[in-house]
Amino acid sequence: MTRIVMKFGGTSVGDLDRIRNVAARVKREVEAGNEVAVVVSAMAGATNQLVKWCQELSPLHDAREYDTVVATGEQVTIGLLAIALQAAGIDARSWQGWQIPIRTDDAHGKARVEAIEGAELIRRMQSGQVPVVAGFQGIGPDNRVTTLGRGGSDLSAVALAAAVRAERCDIYTDVDGVYTTDPRIVPRARKLERISYEEMLELASVGAKVLQTRSVELAMKQRVRVQVLSSFEDRPGSLVVDEDEIVEQPLVSGIAYSRDDAKVTLRHVPDRPGVAANVFGALSKAHVNVDMIVQNVGADGLTDMTFTVGKADLARAREVLETARPEVGFEALLADPEVAKISVVGIGMRTHAGVASTMFRALSEKGINIQVISTSEIKVSVLVAADYTELAVRALHTAYGLDGPAE
Repeated sequence: MTRIVMKFGGTSVGDLDRIRNVAARVKREVEAGNEVAVVVSAMAGATNQLVKWCQELSPLHDAREYDTVVATGEQVTIGLLAIALQAAGIDARSWQGWQIPIRTDDAHGKARVEAIEGAELIRRMQSGQVPVVAGFQGIGPDNRVTTLGRGGSDLSAVALAAAVRAERCDIYTDVDGVYTTDPRIVPRARKLERISYEEMLELASVGAKVLQTRSVELAMKQRVRVQVLSSFEDRPGSLVVDEDEIVEQPLVSGIAYSRDDAKVTLRHVPDRPGVAANVFGALSKAHVNVDMIVQNVGADGLTDMTFTVGKADLARAREVLETARPEVGFEALLADPEVAKISVVGIGMRTHAGVASTMFRALSEKGINIQVISTSEIKVSVLVAADYTELAVRALHTAYGLDGPAE
């Protein structure tokens, strides 16, 4: 008997027919002799509507009341799915986050899971009952409902899988696995049978939308095996596992892209100790995350500093830096939101040279100028003009031999 947590996203439970389809999938696992718990999101579009109502009433709304409102989307779907399972002859019971309880910190709207008490769920699963759990929500130290931030249902599912010691967490979505890149851009992208936690984490952090970053971090920490599957097709998915489970480690596993970044350049910054601390300290205090950073070699006591921030944070970053201008002493601030970050990811980079040079050569041959470069042990990222996004992804996918056979 295998213990599985099955997670279904908003599109998978978007209407009653889809909820019946989910119930049928769950029933199939139960009839195969598995112990099953289910985590669901709100119906597609429901959370967006709830958020919109909060913002229309008050842009500066109380985050605790915001959580009270937006957590209701999942409450609807757990009840409906439990009813559908019961109608299909499966013993099922719905659970809100506070009933388990899923304990979080008090950061309303973006809470972090601190503990899950899984004993009662395990007992129910062993007795043959299917717990249907609301994703995205928990309970804070003040006994108020909290939410985990957008995409938080993936995090709920992985955390629950760890708490009930599940053999696997199956995440059903509108794609049938993890691909070498976005198949909408590269039709010959290949589905990966397995990918390591580290690679999936890097891909998620640089733009791949398949799994939410925090859920991959938790899966890696707790060693929860995650499988990405399609809600709508019966096809094999992709397993996210420990590196040791991958027999042949590819040089490059995937190409990711993000259009969510903006480039900021500070011209003629005084080249002296403490300036970078002043710049990035001010941004940090304003909760503006900085990603890629490049500082030119100084001349005449001045230097240029370039970095990226989230496009949504650009206005706030401008305001913070202009306020800090007398202290920092830069001459001009240039901002460019029309950029894209392209990243090449693969655990094989640890033992092979030449990955970066292949990337730079492939982009050069297509006439694509590289504006900023950053690297990690298994990733190389570059910033290019947004207009070249798709061309860059296609060129790199071919350059690293990732293209599958033409259909």
